[in-house]
Amino acid sequence: MNYTAVIRTLGTAGEKYQKLLDSLCAQTLQPREIIVYIADGYPNPKETCGRERYVTVKKGMVAQRALPYDEVDTEYILFLDDDVYLPKDGVERLFDELNKNNADVISPDVFPNHERPLLSEIMMTLSGRMRARRLDRKWGYKVMKTCGYSYNKYPKAGAYFSQTNAGPCFFCRKDTFLKVHFEDELWLDKTSYPMGEDQIMFYKMHLMGLKVMTLYDSKIRHLDAGSTLVNLDKEKKMVEADYFFRTVFWDRFIQSPESNAIKRLWNKVCINYFFGFGLVMSRFKGDKEMLAIKKQAIAKGREFLTSEEYRNLPKIEKK
Repeated sequence: MNYTAVIRTLGTAGEKYQKLLDSLCAQTLQPREIIVYIADGYPNPKETCGRERYVTVKKGMVAQRALPYDEVDTEYILFLDDDVYLPKDGVERLFDELNKNNADVISPDVFPNHERPLLSEIMMTLSGRMRARRLDRKWGYKVMKTCGYSYNKYPKAGAYFSQTNAGPCFFCRKDTFLKVHFEDELWLDKTSYPMGEDQIMFYKMHLMGLKVMTLYDSKIRHLDAGSTLVNLDKEKKMVEADYFFRTVFWDRFIQSPESNAIKRLWNKVCINYFFGFGLVMSRFKGDKEMLAIKKQAIAKGREFLTSEEYRNLPKIEKK
């Protein structure tokens, strides 16, 4: 099995990036090549394992992943962010589970939502952001009509089918990824903060009929998970990007592909509940600035939905 490891980076991950490179070089299944796609204007990092090759591309979470990968000449690609650690058998397990389940793409569960405490679980459920599913032995993550996601509360070690995943690490054939035409979603890089691009990519795969899987207990880790500090300015950008993303995602990937009138009505109820809950909470807290940010982001999203750029995007069809 031949694969290429491709990494998107700004070159600023430091020690975390070095751990990623070292773990790649220690794999039981070695990559034929390590190609690093670094954003234009950023210097190559000093960290190295002596095997990586740098390619300069346009900056952006989507722009640095939605590439033709002309430099890749292997059948498979291991897609990575610059702050992931893989145990020695990490790629081997991904490959084995992909083949065993006759799947198209697989991602490790690097954000263990099933470990979320009960109070947090209740609050997330009320907000419409995420919901725990119990007694499910087939599905890992599912996309909700609020544009949030539900997760398996009690997953066992192994692979589950999913509609979405986290994107710091995933594995698939090169031609499988190119089928998705992720470059059509470059509109997402217009936001002030990268938000929702993983969900867009994986859910688009799911709607196309590709089999997406989540691997639990892989020991693959996102080294930055839970450690990034969020200041007030960053929180504002995240909220703005989130509400813009959900406005567009709901229309493009949930409502437009749906032909059933009753389901379309339910979709509207769900998204209105999510936005309504968020706006009411900001009003209840007396946070006028955050309330204005949310309203402006929704308005900006709806304005984009009427733009020529949006109308010219290829339509999403469910298979």
